[in-house]
Amino acid sequence: MKPSSSDTSNSDLAYSPFDYAIHEDPYPTYERLREEAPLYRNDDLGFWALSRHADVSAAFRDHATFSNSNGVSVEPSAWGPHAHKTSSFLALDPPRHTRMRALVSKGFTPRRVSALSDDILRLTRRHLEPLLDRREGDFVADFAGLLPMDVISEMMGVPESDRAEVRRLADLVVHRERGIDDVPPAGVEAALTLVGYYEGMLAERRARRRGDLTSALLDAEIDGDRLADREIIAFLFLMVVAGNETTTKLLANALYWGRRNPDQGAKPFADPDRVGDWVEETLRFDTSSQMLARTAAKETTWHGQVVPEGGQVLLLVGSANRDPRVFESPDSYDLDRDTSRLISFGGGRHFCLGAGLARLEARIALGELVRTVSSYEVDHVGARRVHSANVRGFAALPVSLDVR
Repeated sequence: MKPSSSDTSNSDLAYSPFDYAIHEDPYPTYERLREEAPLYRNDDLGFWALSRHADVSAAFRDHATFSNSNGVSVEPSAWGPHAHKTSSFLALDPPRHTRMRALVSKGFTPRRVSALSDDILRLTRRHLEPLLDRREGDFVADFAGLLPMDVISEMMGVPESDRAEVRRLADLVVHRERGIDDVPPAGVEAALTLVGYYEGMLAERRARRRGDLTSALLDAEIDGDRLADREIIAFLFLMVVAGNETTTKLLANALYWGRRNPDQGAKPFADPDRVGDWVEETLRFDTSSQMLARTAAKETTWHGQVVPEGGQVLLLVGSANRDPRVFESPDSYDLDRDTSRLISFGGGRHFCLGAGLARLEARIALGELVRTVSSYEVDHVGARRVHSANVRGFAALPVSLDVR
C-alpha cells in the first residue's frame, strides 16, 4: 500500500478496509489519516479515502459529484453497474434512486416501524430470558444476533423455521477471509442462495398476500408505477444483510464499550432514561458501518489533490465520528456529550431508511437489559471480532450477568 502521491512524508501510513489489524482497531490509523492525509490514496487497491467529518458529510450531500451508481462496497465483485441487484437503491442515483426509495418507503413508513414496538419487546424478552436464566453466555449468539433477524424476518414474513439459516447466510455474505480483498466464494454462494430464497417467498406472496412488508412492497404504487420483482428481491436482500448485521453489531458494541468504560456504562443502569444516550454515543464512538464507497462522477479536487472522474472514493464514517473538529475529546466514551452531528446513518438523499428501526430496536433491547440486569461482565479475552470491509463489531462476546 502506498501513501498519498502528493505527500512523501507519510511513507508508513497505510489504510486498507481488508486489513485484519484495521478490524481490530482502526482509530489510530483514522487519526493519522485526518491529520496527515485527509484525502488518502491507496494505489495498490485503487481507491481514495476521505476521513474528516466536514469532508465525509459534504460528500454524502453531493450526489452530483459522489455517485452511488457502482454501489457502496469496496469489494470488486460487489462494485460496478450491477451493484443495485443486491444493494437496491443504495446503488442508484436520482432519478432512479428517487423513484425506488419513494416506492419502498410506502412499505417502510414511520408508522409501520413504530407499530413494531410491542413485537420488538416481545422478541427481546423471548431471547433475553434464557440468557438471564443461565446468567452467562455469548451475547451475540444468544441475543444480539437473534433479535434483529427476528424483527426483520417478522416484518418481511420469513417463517421462524427459516430464520436461523437466513442469519447464517447473511453472516457468510458479510464475513471476509484474511488475504482475500473480495467477497469469498462462500459469501458469493450464500448471496445466491438468499436471492433464490426471496424469489420463492415473493412468488408465494404474489399468489396470496399477507400483512407483511413483502406484500406491502408488491402493492406499493405511485401514479401507476410499481416495483418489479427484481427490485423487491434486491431490497429484501439489503434488509437482511445491512439491516440485520448493523443492528446486531450496535447492541454488542454498546455492551462492550459500556463495560470498558464502567463509569459511563453504569449510567443507564442507574437511570434507564439514559439508554438513548447509550445508544447514540455507541453509534458515534464505534459505529457498525465504518465506511461507504462512492464513485467520482466528475473530476473533483480535495486538499490540493485531484480525484479523477470514475475514481473510487471511500467515505470513512468511523473516522468522521471521531473528528476532534466536531467532537471534543472524541476518543472518550462519554454518554453526556452532544451526539447530534454523528453521521453513522449517512446523510443527504441516501440517509439510512432503517435508522429509525435500528434506534428503536436498540433502545427497547438495551432498555429491557437494564430493567432486568443490575450489572454485567465481559470476557474480553474471549471476545472475537467480525472481519468485514464495511461492518465493525463482534462475532462473539461472552458475558456474565447479575440479574436483578
